[in-house]
Amino acid sequence: MKDKCIFCNIVYGKIKSEIIYDSALVLAFLDNDPINEGHILIIPKKHYLDLDEMPQNVINEISRVSKKVVKALKEIYKPQGYAIMQNGGNFNDIGHYHLHVFPRYDNDGFNWNFSENKFEVSNRISNKIKIEILKDEV
Repeated sequence: MKDKCIFCNIVYGKIKSEIIYDSALVLAFLDNDPINEGHILIIPKKHYLDLDEMPQNVINEISRVSKKVVKALKEIYKPQGYAIMQNGGNFNDIGHYHLHVFPRYDNDGFNWNFSENKFEVSNRISNKIKIEILKDEV
């Protein structure tokens, strides 16, 4: 456990949270600064920063739980949609992998801020990424 990690402290009961799901591998709880009511965070119980660091069984469990959360949010809140997002590396503000799942509504104020830079979309770029992905499959 990372002693200063807020999410590890939630896992070990040192910080109270509104837990909505608890399994051997993951924990899901209400975000304490929600974008919309019903905003859920799903975390691995073991400390990881990024998706590519986690064992596949943990990733599978996070995916399975996110599906259950989406179904529950749709039933309870009747949203126009939902968002699932995760930030990695330096953009993970907590330092412990967490997946956001929250209901979305027309005109809820949530938006993506896009760069004014124009980026290339090409076969050269897609091939570069394909080659890197295939390296991992060998």
